[in-house]
Amino acid sequence: MSNPPLTLYGLKNCDTCKKAMQALTAADHEVAFVDIRAEADLPDRVPAWLKAVGAEALVNRRSTTWRSLTTDQQAQALGDGAAALLIEHPTLIKRPVIDTGADILVGWTSGTEQALKN
Repeated sequence: MSNPPLTLYGLKNCDTCKKAMQALTAADHEVAFVDIRAEADLPDRVPAWLKAVGAEALVNRRSTTWRSLTTDQQAQALGDGAAALLIEHPTLIKRPVIDTGADILVGWTSGTEQALKN
């Protein structure tokens, strides 16, 4: 039985995204890669991702983009203004975002890998 197809949202030059793609491909997952800056329909996707995982999980607070935001913008990113800020600054989205069709997984951690094995 083959694994269900996955969509991986990330950046082409992101090492974590590359690592995730390699691992998923090696585990016989069918993976479609979507560049969050060039190809993703962020106005449609971001609100759904926020609803699924919340701003705490989706906002990358270790990014250069995060550090360049004002204190007000950072507060907005973790509150009601998260969708608008993430759409405006796609590099604020923690990567990769993996859509399994049933779940949204954020980041490439051992927990994410385990969730995809089941």
